[in-house]
Amino acid sequence: MRPRLVQKWRPTLALVLGGGLLGTLILSLIGLVALRYLGPEIGFRNAAAILAALILLATACLGVLLVRLLITPIRNLQTYAAKMREDPSQHTDIPYHSGTKELHHMARSVVEMADHLRNREITIRSFTDHVSHEIKTPVSAIRAAAELIEDGEGLPPQDQQLLQQILGATQQIETQLAALRDVARAREIRHHGKSTLGSQRPWLKETFPDLDIMLTGEDHPIPLADAGLRILLTHLQSNAREHGAKSVTLTVVQQPTEVTLEISDDGSGISAGNARQIFDPFFTTKRGKGGTGMGLAILRNMLGVHGAQITLQPSSQGASFLVRFAL
Repeated sequence: MRPRLVQKWRPTLALVLGGGLLGTLILSLIGLVALRYLGPEIGFRNAAAILAALILLATACLGVLLVRLLITPIRNLQTYAAKMREDPSQHTDIPYHSGTKELHHMARSVVEMADHLRNREITIRSFTDHVSHEIKTPVSAIRAAAELIEDGEGLPPQDQQLLQQILGATQQIETQLAALRDVARAREIRHHGKSTLGSQRPWLKETFPDLDIMLTGEDHPIPLADAGLRILLTHLQSNAREHGAKSVTLTVVQQPTEVTLEISDDGSGISAGNARQIFDPFFTTKRGKGGTGMGLAILRNMLGVHGAQITLQPSSQGASFLVRFAL
């Protein structure tokens, strides 16, 4: 059970900012009055020096107060959020100094949201493992029984056909279970780092020798490590090749707040009816060829871990996917 944020009195943000402004105004007025009466007594130069030292000391105290109540809590909360985003499964100390009342409530909301997301990820992974295990056991038994029957002799053709259907169904279930585990695992695997399309050029030519691949913006850094970028390109370009594409265009655009990667091909494309479902788990038009319908769902989960989004863009020919990486 995580520790709670320390309960103690905290000033409001309005009190801190209003007090700071009021204190500055009062210091200025006191300085003018004191200079008016101290000047004739000890000399204006000496009075000015004393008042400057006092004002500097009071300003330093006010600065320390603002740093403690505003800047430090915000930085601590930012650090906490960054650590949670990097690895939610690891324990991270919650921010102790939460500053003003408003910052305290915001810190508590961020901590509770992080706990909720962590618990949800744990629940999804546990549920996936449990379902996979419970289904895999009877499926394995069915496969073993079917193989024993297949090894026997004298089965009529109709029974042989039915037996092959049973074996095919068990294989399909096992494939779907493996894809389901891959989807859950994609929510945890991280490929932090940077890469460029230019660094992938030799690998692209070797992996997809039958595709004419054109690169634009190949020197712009993509906030995804080489391994993650290759997973993304492999899946999308393999899909393009299966849909009859002969050429693929990869375009990276660097913008102030994001980096976009567009993958376009000249294949048969995706119909309007299927376009609304392609990111849904288990949706596939190639089930008869062993498709699981999990590929794009896995990509979406993997990119989501890195703060990126993948969408299907309108295209006059072929398919066009756009990946947005927030900076």
